[in-house]
Amino acid sequence: MPKLKTHKAAQRRFHITGSGKIMRTKGGKSHLRRKKSKRAKRLYDEKLPLHPSDRARIKRLLPYA
Repeated sequence: MPKLKTHKAAQRRFHITGSGKIMRTKGGKSHLRRKKSKRAKRLYDEKLPLHPSDRARIKRLLPYA
């Protein structure tokens, strides 16, 4: 059986924890941040678990993760 290719954009956006959860970062973090409060900007730094309905789709893009 041939090797499967990893989707490189998905590899950069998601990472998998030791327990197997897929974590994502929030969007809207890169620009237009000057007008946001410090608290709002801090909330962009945290990683969130991926929604269960998206899990199968992303797992297919990351076969070796």
